[in-house]
Amino acid sequence: MSTKSFISENKARFIEEWAELLRIPSVSAKSEHKPDILACAHKWMERLLSSGADWAEIMQTDGNPVVYAERIIDGQAPTVLVYGHYDVMPPEPLDLWISPPFEPTIRNGRMWARGADDDKGQAMIQVKGFETALLTGSLRCNVKFIMEGEEEIASPSLEAFCQKHKEKLKADVILVSDTTMLSADVPSLTTGLRGLAYWEVELTGPNRDLHSGHFGGAVDNPINVLCRLMAGMIDRRGRITIPGFYDDVEELSPAERNMIASVPFDEAAYRKAINVDELCGEEGYSTLERNSCRPTFDICGIWGGYTGEGAKTVIPSKAFAKVSCRLVPNQDHLRIASLFAEHLQSIAPRTVKIGVRSLHGGQGYVCPVSHPAYQAAEQAMGIAFGKKPLGLRRGGSIPIISAFEQILGVKTILMGFGLEQNAIHSPNESFPIDFFEKGIETVAEFYRLLQL
Repeated sequence: MSTKSFISENKARFIEEWAELLRIPSVSAKSEHKPDILACAHKWMERLLSSGADWAEIMQTDGNPVVYAERIIDGQAPTVLVYGHYDVMPPEPLDLWISPPFEPTIRNGRMWARGADDDKGQAMIQVKGFETALLTGSLRCNVKFIMEGEEEIASPSLEAFCQKHKEKLKADVILVSDTTMLSADVPSLTTGLRGLAYWEVELTGPNRDLHSGHFGGAVDNPINVLCRLMAGMIDRRGRITIPGFYDDVEELSPAERNMIASVPFDEAAYRKAINVDELCGEEGYSTLERNSCRPTFDICGIWGGYTGEGAKTVIPSKAFAKVSCRLVPNQDHLRIASLFAEHLQSIAPRTVKIGVRSLHGGQGYVCPVSHPAYQAAEQAMGIAFGKKPLGLRRGGSIPIISAFEQILGVKTILMGFGLEQNAIHSPNESFPIDFFEKGIETVAEFYRLLQL
């Protein structure tokens, strides 16, 4: 039976198995969902076994469990390690969802639910693509799976898990579907990701909230100070002002800039989609270069003082901010974290005390397009989508990808099928059913074409 015929014949079953996983509220950020995390892990183990794995187990970590499975067809054959995650982002604000986030609904040709794309939809594409290849006689390699339950909280337990189980996870290449394509009309493969550094900043002024009439004008306000400090982190040219920040940033080659410039991009439509009148960023770079190949500095949250209903005239004792930097390959997130903390301490006035706590981080990643698994992925996607995909770096971060390379010593192929309009991490997350089918076909064709 052909790949397309097998997928068509089993489409209804594939979708229902996907929906079963979407019904489980496996939110890793909230401790009350621990039972759901475990239930989801068990469901994935069941699904992997029914899809053709000859062994599957739930393995403990220092945090949420990892689901491991494998299909070994020949001890001498090459091995692909498939990574995905079964945890999801919190669904709030709930009142913005058209249908309940954990009641999967098909509407307008799309599956609507939290995790429909990130990553239960894309992980299910991998599992069903494997099943399709196996049952149509296209699978000529061994396949291993790891599904983790902490990706949405920065995978704090996975590096140690990989170190502990290096032999079990041994593979020739890693395959991941947790990224996006340029658009529905422009298929693409991700050739690189940005790294990440993330901090919480705490400023302390007086030892308690003060009456703004009695003390205003004599005592510095920590919120005012924090706003000044944060505003000064980017200059008028869009450059980050932390000394040494750009030391290891590798400039784009003319060839790479030309390739990016050739990508179909409608800036007016881009602005309209996010409802802004004008874009901004580092001078000298295009929008697509800024949001994929250049580092950034962003305040992700800022708070302090009184924010309740009505007025309360105080000078707050404390002010807080959560801050992130997207980093490019060659920038070390630990060095950047140190530079940021040192810089803040050096420029903070003596009127406040400042503390910086690093929450998490990860390195950037680049995959060579000459890798045989990348070339197989390129051909496979071309078959399923009817045109050759572009290969481009993307702006997001998946810190565990660089850790895989450091620990397991192999490259990762980022074969993502997400779209911007799928609204991952937002209310009304969804995934198009036709992309679900094309993704499964791509994975099955990948196994047919792979030669390592």
